[in-house]
Amino acid sequence: MDTEQMNIFRARVAKHAALADPARLRIVDLLTLGDLSPTELQAELGMPSNLLSHHLRSLEEAGLATRHRSEADKRRSYFRLAAGALDGLAPGREHAARRVLFICTRNSARSQLATALWRQVSDIPSISAGTHPAERIAEGAVAVARRHGVDLDQLTPRQLDQVAAADDFIVTVCDNAHEELAGLGGIHWSVPDPLRLNNEDAFETAFTDLSARINDLAPRLHAA
Repeated sequence: MDTEQMNIFRARVAKHAALADPARLRIVDLLTLGDLSPTELQAELGMPSNLLSHHLRSLEEAGLATRHRSEADKRRSYFRLAAGALDGLAPGREHAARRVLFICTRNSARSQLATALWRQVSDIPSISAGTHPAERIAEGAVAVARRHGVDLDQLTPRQLDQVAAADDFIVTVCDNAHEELAGLGGIHWSVPDPLRLNNEDAFETAFTDLSARINDLAPRLHAA
């Protein structure tokens, strides 16, 4: 980790440490709605002014809150949430990616759905492939995609060796593929194979799982 990354990491640690106190977390909750004076915060929290001052200083030092003087009564100040105060608080590291490659065994359901979902939320290119591709996409995958406004009809399963590039950001969405490709790198999502049950509920469950994971990952990646 270089110096800049270490400084960013330390700043995140300081914010988490400040928010670990229930009173300070409550203050930040209130500041997400609007600016408040110490008097207003004291009335809301019901705590002594000296203790409130301690918490407010801690939030300022952690880069979570700022204060400014009232334009009306110069003796009065207001606290507001600092710009970007909550950025980067979710656990995880940001990565650069030229392209995201979703892999499963047969490239007939999970990896195809993941690629289609990714394209809805990120400008980073994506592609999918299988270690042992099927002849066609599973009907259940096509159906669940159609129910959610995604079109998979014209896609064809592809062999991993034919599409993979050295600098792909790899996401395996199948335990079999992940264990077969041990040492390849990337990240793994253990998404149950909907074809095992091959019913509507199984495909809906896989779709929901992949959608949640993709919506969480997309903000953590930036274009290389």
